[in-house]
Amino acid sequence: MKQLLIYERPVQLNRVAHRNHRVVASEGDFRFAAGLNSVPVACVEFARAARDYPIVFAGNSADSVVPAALLGLRSGQNLMVDAEGRWAEGSYIPAFLRRYPFVLAERDAEGSDFTVCLDAAFEGLRDGGEEGTALFDEQGNDSALLTNAMEFLQEYQVHLTRTRSLASALVSHDLLVSKQVNVQTAAGETFSLDGFFVVDEQKLRELKGKALQDLAKSGDLGWIYAHLLSLGNVELLSRVLDKQSAPVAKH
Repeated sequence: MKQLLIYERPVQLNRVAHRNHRVVASEGDFRFAAGLNSVPVACVEFARAARDYPIVFAGNSADSVVPAALLGLRSGQNLMVDAEGRWAEGSYIPAFLRRYPFVLAERDAEGSDFTVCLDAAFEGLRDGGEEGTALFDEQGNDSALLTNAMEFLQEYQVHLTRTRSLASALVSHDLLVSKQVNVQTAAGETFSLDGFFVVDEQKLRELKGKALQDLAKSGDLGWIYAHLLSLGNVELLSRVLDKQSAPVAKH
């Protein structure tokens, strides 16, 4: 089973062990995400992701949810990635995927100390040679590639912390409700997708006073409405599924 969804063999980046390692850019190749039907998104991504995907709160219980963009309606199927690994043109690519093959891993239980890791199973990783871009320069210092990656990871971590605050606010106000999506394809096949939560609009409308003011002041209220508006995108995914499942016409 893969760790961290897309990271098969995450290893701590080491200035000695990885001194001669290079990364061959895989820009535009998302085959590593072809089996994901959802991916975590930070709240700062909601506005953009909500144009293309349903944003739900995934988890086994309401008090342990993580916001996620639905990328497919079946387990193990990402409707956004084609057979060549290309992402659907014009559709938003979540930051969780754009940081690959790098990731920050927590070194303590409090989540206050992190270390940079990379996926040793990444097909674009090379040990020596001239192909690709070096992780370290000749003096052993971080290359521009690694510096940029670390800045991206650190910024993403800040957004994740803010996203946890949003999830905590939803739980404290008891706004989350379990949801199941029933899908019927153009061919007549029916199936259900569950295991996630959404904001209960009725409970949201009933919020008053300080509770509502706190959500508005923190910015959470805007993200909540982006989430609610995004739920209509289940129909978009259903249409993509129908298109991909349609038989190819013979000439």
